[in-house]
Amino acid sequence: MTASQPFAVEEGPSEGVTGDLAGNRLPRTDRLAGRELRIAEDSSDDLVLRFGTGDTVAWRRGARGGEDWYEAVEARPGVWFLTLRRADEPRRADVLVVREDTGRTLRVASDAAPEQPPGEPRVGQTFTPGTLAGVQTSGAEPRPTRDLIGWRAQYRYGPGLLYEHVYLNSERYAWQCLAGAQRGQGDVDLAATWSLGDGLYVFTFREFLIPVATTWLYDLDAMRTTGTFLALGPDDTVTCGGGGAFITELGRVVYPDEQPV
Repeated sequence: MTASQPFAVEEGPSEGVTGDLAGNRLPRTDRLAGRELRIAEDSSDDLVLRFGTGDTVAWRRGARGGEDWYEAVEARPGVWFLTLRRADEPRRADVLVVREDTGRTLRVASDAAPEQPPGEPRVGQTFTPGTLAGVQTSGAEPRPTRDLIGWRAQYRYGPGLLYEHVYLNSERYAWQCLAGAQRGQGDVDLAATWSLGDGLYVFTFREFLIPVATTWLYDLDAMRTTGTFLALGPDDTVTCGGGGAFITELGRVVYPDEQPV
């Protein structure tokens, strides 16, 4: 690990938090090196990010600032999936999705609680929409959506690793492993879906059985995903890793009368 990266971050297929889930992930890029992004959010001072070479970003929010680790993936031209880790908040990871074409942003903060909260997953998440300075905003602000309810799809993360998702309602989704080490296993977990417009969605889930939360960017035009996991290990060590998959649509359930929550 480098001085700017005092935590575990998986960089591809491995036996860590993501395992082979990163086999079909889009590559990280340094195309933001030398650039500055300023993100305005209603609830706080602007977040200013100055990207250096390698994996270091200088950040400032009001009177606070520092240099820490980041990863950038360009999901579409001008659509950035950024993972940000700060040394002074080792139990947290931020994912920031930036659309340079519309000037819209969405930040998802995943925080691992020191203790297990009653009736809730150990890792919590918050969602904060924003805007990108210097860009005329267009389109709708990122918002929660019901667009995926009833949808069923397969996600191929790599050779021999295939999962199925069913989006049950606005709060939960079901998964099962069709091929891979977890074949036959499945569960229902808490989930949230936000729309960024133009076939782009942020989908997140939080697990009850193990302390892990994920943030995914779905590109339903390209039918692929880019994601980041935050997980607690057996020794309470926080790890962060990536995943990505190709999507195959299986169908959709349409409810004629009563609708899911």
